[in-house]
Amino acid sequence: MLDALLAVLRPALGEAFSVWSSPVTWLEIVAFWLGVAMVLANMRVDPIGWPLAIASSLLYALLFADSKLYGEASLQIFFVAVALWGWWQWLRGRAADGQALRVGSMSARSRGLAAAATLAAWPLLALGLKHATDSTVPWLDALPTVGSVTATFLLGRKRVENWPLWVAVNVFSIGLFAYKGLWLTVLLYAVFAVLAVAGWREWTRLARA
Repeated sequence: MLDALLAVLRPALGEAFSVWSSPVTWLEIVAFWLGVAMVLANMRVDPIGWPLAIASSLLYALLFADSKLYGEASLQIFFVAVALWGWWQWLRGRAADGQALRVGSMSARSRGLAAAATLAAWPLLALGLKHATDSTVPWLDALPTVGSVTATFLLGRKRVENWPLWVAVNVFSIGLFAYKGLWLTVLLYAVFAVLAVAGWREWTRLARA
């Protein structure tokens, strides 16, 4: 099914221009701008960021699958499902006290549990990619994938800690995508890293307020 979809969308995967002899596709350009708009909306705690995330994730799923980054491609499909959940959380979600969700920080125990779960999931996913796909970088592909899953859940619950985790994921992903020659996506994730730092500062201010 994936191969058939890629075949249908092959024109969008055609070269728009090249950077350092690596092609940049039309699909990558559209996904780039959707991704930037999504992060800017998240910084403002604007729910419109979630439908933007859905559109961007669908396009990146196809792009990553075409580059044989199956962990990242699967992550994008997961993002679509989680974005629907996050969108609902921001519109109708409630905190433990029954009040509407608001920006806040995690307890030390919650941060420890999130870190432990992320690190435990990394080798499981890496081994799955190694044995079930033809991924050329299963361990490098798996690490930002599991980190992104955790960060997305924290974003959905409006936890400040999603932003430093996104900083780490984005910086690591820059190297991964450079290795694969996805240069526009390298630029996007560099922008994401800078915006994540800005989002971290803004949400820290909101949490204190």
